[in-house]
Amino acid sequence: MAKGHRSQIKRERNAQKDTRPSAKLSYARIPVQKACFVLDAIRGKDVESALGILAYNPRYASSVIEKLLKSAIANAENNNGMNADNLYIAECYANNGPIMKRVRPRAQGRAYRIEKRMSHITIVLDEK
Repeated sequence: MAKGHRSQIKRERNAQKDTRPSAKLSYARIPVQKACFVLDAIRGKDVESALGILAYNPRYASSVIEKLLKSAIANAENNNGMNADNLYIAECYANNGPIMKRVRPRAQGRAYRIEKRMSHITIVLDEK
């Protein structure tokens, strides 16, 4: 257990909080593996080139991640007062979400399971 009064513990926890602008999309209907193909292409890039990559990427995940990146840029400008020209993607990752389990009928009365996977996608920006 942590020592100290509850307000002191909260104050210490908030002091360690990451202040970089970010955006998170929970329960995206994209498997983690497919989202990571797109995230690997933009990781470490500046915001303008990342938006260009996402605009011309043929994958479905790129359109979802493009909206998430625009949301992170808006968070940086409105909440943190940062300039969009100086931003780059410091972190971007996808974590496993819940799996929707469905059944597909097969021959001779059998049933195969189909797993429709979800992911939680996070983008963290930072200034140069």
